[in-house]
Amino acid sequence: MSDPVYSISEIVGTSKTSIEDAVQHGIGVAAKTLRNLDWFEVTQIRGRIVDGGVNQYQVCMKIGLRYESK
Repeated sequence: MSDPVYSISEIVGTSKTSIEDAVQHGIGVAAKTLRNLDWFEVTQIRGRIVDGGVNQYQVCMKIGLRYESK
């Protein structure tokens, strides 16, 4: 097997519950339409504030898509 080559996409997962849920949700949705997802890197964590409280967690991620060998 040769060394892999990757393409990188950026996504933002969101959740009203937690940072971990935002990561899982983002990757879960991306996996429905993208093939060969291999790794992710969290680049930012942010959120939305409504009425003085946390309303939504937002996790920015880079995801690595492995190119297929032909």
